[in-house]
Amino acid sequence: MKILLVFDFDNTIIDDNSDTWIVQCAPNKKLPIELRDSYQKGFWTEFMGRVFKYLGDKGVREHEMKRAVTSLPFTPGMVELFNFIRKNKDKFDCIIISDSNSVFIDWVLEAASFHDVFDKVFTNPAAFNSNGHLTVENYHTHSCNRCPKNLCKKVVLMEFVDKQLQQGVNYTQIVYIGDGGNDVCPVTFLKNDDVAMPRKGYTLQKTLSRMSQNLEPMEYSVVVWSSGVDIISHLQFLVKD
Repeated sequence: MKILLVFDFDNTIIDDNSDTWIVQCAPNKKLPIELRDSYQKGFWTEFMGRVFKYLGDKGVREHEMKRAVTSLPFTPGMVELFNFIRKNKDKFDCIIISDSNSVFIDWVLEAASFHDVFDKVFTNPAAFNSNGHLTVENYHTHSCNRCPKNLCKKVVLMEFVDKQLQQGVNYTQIVYIGDGGNDVCPVTFLKNDDVAMPRKGYTLQKTLSRMSQNLEPMEYSVVVWSSGVDIISHLQFLVKD
């Protein structure tokens, strides 16, 4: 009888966007205008592939990128939240579904020794090639027209929950903790007892409040947070019940 906690990464676990943060490694801490302008909506991963190639071509090495990424600040209260989850791992399973990449998330979790808190990380696979350039691939392909083409978080969540069910793990509740526009789709998968926890003032929260004003059917409850400490309070309340 466990609760499943689903986390986004950028602007949720860390208090910034790892993909835009890495630009500080570029010469003069900025990208050339033609590279910046090459982004097309829905094709962010391809764009980041070009950014990583540019950084590699400019001689930016793995250790420099790692130093930048591991200096990303955690969102307030997240460290306390992860310590709380670790103490209560018998009650929670914990996954990350993120549009960042596997290298960045690994670096952050490893530097802070939080790998053990998470049972699984779903994100765009990345690796350094023989030239020392970071390369990134799309996580999967899907047919959802709401999401960027490399990642539909709802599909990932549905598949994970199904797979767990086949192995005899049935979650009493799902708590989804996120901030962004690409967190709306997986939130629509939530049912009666589930909880959507959008970060206050961010896109997900604004979208969910607009949906409720439009009286769109929402079975799940919505609990807004500003700090990981708010999330701890709500999890304590859920576990107490």
